[in-house]
Amino acid sequence: MTSRTGRSRDSGFYQMICAENLTKKFDDFLAVDGVNLQVFPGQVLVLLGPNGAGKTTTVRMLTSVLKPTRGRALVAGYDVEREAEQVRFNIGVLTEHHGLYARMNAQEYLEFFGKLYRLELKQIRRRAEELLHRFGLFEDRFRRLGEFSKGMRQKLALVRALLHDPPVLLLDEPTSAMDPESARAVRDAIASLRSGDRTIMLCTHNLSEAEELADQVAIIRRGRIILSDTLENIKQNVLGPAEFQATFSKSLDGWSADLPEGVVLTERGANWLRFRVQDPPGTNPELLRMLSARMEMVTFQELPRSLEKAYLEVMRRAVIEEGNLAQ
Repeated sequence: MTSRTGRSRDSGFYQMICAENLTKKFDDFLAVDGVNLQVFPGQVLVLLGPNGAGKTTTVRMLTSVLKPTRGRALVAGYDVEREAEQVRFNIGVLTEHHGLYARMNAQEYLEFFGKLYRLELKQIRRRAEELLHRFGLFEDRFRRLGEFSKGMRQKLALVRALLHDPPVLLLDEPTSAMDPESARAVRDAIASLRSGDRTIMLCTHNLSEAEELADQVAIIRRGRIILSDTLENIKQNVLGPAEFQATFSKSLDGWSADLPEGVVLTERGANWLRFRVQDPPGTNPELLRMLSARMEMVTFQELPRSLEKAYLEVMRRAVIEEGNLAQ
């Protein structure tokens, strides 16, 4: 079967989320401005940006809730404008406002939504039991939702999004208001769901969570995607070459050496040296041989380069560029 992206669905390489020049304008306010996205099966795309940047508006267009002002988007091969019903049957959505019905209990709530997805009652109950166990809600399945804590409501909303086993998940702040144990369970569930043909788009302000889960990262500011790439490419391109630190058993007083090509000594301490390395796989073996031949080395490790540091640097550059354009 050929999808509207022009690729074979059976091949597993077609774009599960494809946005081209996706734009949304409310009167004179341009909320989303020419967003382009490509996400393939088995990938997690994390959409990062400050409040008001356009993340939620982008998600609402991808779920066929909002009609784009310009551009087009396909989700699971279906056009979000012309094939809205097919889009909704192929996505699971967790939004900021869950739409939980306080007078229902959790079991009634899931059966209600399962029927909307045209699932058989036996199938609904099997899936509900499995998911409620996974998220620690099974013992509370007959409690009214008005009695649930905020974290419990968040988990139930995620169960609802997964109930019909959709190929695309659109998750907005999935671990918001959760205790650390519950948030860990949700992150583990997201990581396990990425395999196979399922695609996940995740909006979060938790940068450590984004770093743990992301295959791709798209950074949005004032409605525009200002950077989109793999996590490792963003770190490399924004923060520069990898840095490594060697620690030794004795003082390094008077130490000097001719370093391999592509290696720069950036800092030094009483018993440690820090290097910037352009090509770690090609250069580190030679660097290690040189260092260990002259001194007793205790450790040699790569220094962490966090997504948070890269994100803040991208935003800093964007502010400077906007200031220059305004002058």
